[in-house]
Amino acid sequence: MDQDTALELVKQGATLLLLDVPQYTLVGIDTQMFTAGPAFKGIKMIPPGPHFFYYSSSTKDGKQFSPITGFFIDSAPSQVVVRRWNQQEERLVKVPEEEEERFCQAVKGLEFDRYLGPYNLSQYGEWKRLSSYITKTIIERIEPIGGEITVSCESEMDKNSPKTATERALDSQLRTGKFSASTSVDKSKKRGCYYTAIPRVIKHRGMEGKELTSLNLDKTELLESVLMKDYGGSEDLLLGELQFSYIAFLMGQSLEAFFQWKSLVCLLLGCIEAPFRTRSHLFTKFIKVIFYQLKYGLQKDRTETSGAGMAVSSLLDESWFSADSFLHRLCKDFFSLVQDATVVDGDLLTWTRKLKELLEKNLGWEFQQNSAVEGMYFEEDDEFAPVVEMLDESSFNGVPAV
Repeated sequence: MDQDTALELVKQGATLLLLDVPQYTLVGIDTQMFTAGPAFKGIKMIPPGPHFFYYSSSTKDGKQFSPITGFFIDSAPSQVVVRRWNQQEERLVKVPEEEEERFCQAVKGLEFDRYLGPYNLSQYGEWKRLSSYITKTIIERIEPIGGEITVSCESEMDKNSPKTATERALDSQLRTGKFSASTSVDKSKKRGCYYTAIPRVIKHRGMEGKELTSLNLDKTELLESVLMKDYGGSEDLLLGELQFSYIAFLMGQSLEAFFQWKSLVCLLLGCIEAPFRTRSHLFTKFIKVIFYQLKYGLQKDRTETSGAGMAVSSLLDESWFSADSFLHRLCKDFFSLVQDATVVDGDLLTWTRKLKELLEKNLGWEFQQNSAVEGMYFEEDDEFAPVVEMLDESSFNGVPAV
């Protein structure tokens, strides 16, 4: 990149000015994470739009870390966001308004330029695919009071609620694991995100037990109810929350974010009628979203150094993506559903195949059908293959592919 182009990117991009950050602190933005050096004062050349910034304080030797703290920003061109390290609280805090204005002018005058690390634009496309439905509205709708997302300020897992062994291990890992140096948090400060409550079942007064059971085997009606009641009918708001919770879980190591992501995935993959009759485009967008989420989360060739990469990827390991996990079961049922459908939207079929291949390749999962015929692959003259229906693009309310 030539000097003039770089200077233009510095001026047009947003800047995150981080003052007095101790050496060895883990600092991340979007899919990028690194260790702060002695001269580090922030990140420049940040493209306009939504981003997730997160950090973890370190012991003096750089070997133990506190729980990660993160927050979403929706940056405007040339915007400067200023935070200062509070040594007592071991976190970044806002500076007074008049002080912030002075620092903003100094950044725009390039006084801090040599101390700012550039946003790695080569990874921006990957981030865009993970955050394609996140908007300022989504962030303001969900973020906690104060904006900070951290597992140390979340309510503890409901001990009376049934959880899998893997989820209990995840809870333990987040609260006491290798990235959780002992820190005491004031109980009064416990606060979480404003996620949409997803009911597990749908009930109708006066309906018999068998009818209720049949109704809840297919979550289509529940999905419609949630979409209309909580999202005003907007499919993209639901998908934005799905992306928000996944990012807060993976990058921010938030336990409540994991359970929200799981709730939304279970709701959508539990639908039988919606993918083929009422919400084909939603399901095409949804499968595409989780394809990119899992593709990123299951990468095994990350190049981050100094332990920073481990902090990001420590949650998406194969120990909790076992073959008996909720995701394996739901995906197997969904893949079978697509295989057996008489009419399938072409894009939905394409992205379902991609997701199936990803899980088979990266996790070694098998989705053998009961008929002993491998699902999702059909010969051209197979009389049992589903009819692929290419729906009119004018009725598609999705976003263009990134």
